[in-house]
Amino acid sequence: MSAEVRIAALDDLADGEARRFDLEGRRIAVVRLGDDVYAIGDRCSHADVSLSDGDVDADECTLECPQHGSAFDLQTGAALTLPAVRPVPAYTVVVRDGDVLLTLDDPADEAPGGGAA
Repeated sequence: MSAEVRIAALDDLADGEARRFDLEGRRIAVVRLGDDVYAIGDRCSHADVSLSDGDVDADECTLECPQHGSAFDLQTGAALTLPAVRPVPAYTVVVRDGDVLLTLDDPADEAPGGGAA
């Protein structure tokens, strides 16, 4: 079962920056690029490092791990560069009436890289 959760107002998210949210035991990195918002798992699949502390590449739509430089696709959670080879979860995000809403799936239904952002 999925649940839609309000995480912030769009205006509260800085454009081109990542911000960490802790929701129902999950660490989630949320990135705003213009009017689009993306959400992926905040824990690097290579090392236990917070991706929201990394750099956002707006042109490539990626978030880079601050420790070893692995880039993760903000739309799919795919690991695009080494040393990470496993994806992180990707979450569905919508902006409705100025609010950013994220869909959380049941942990049993959630697979890394699942769900589109």
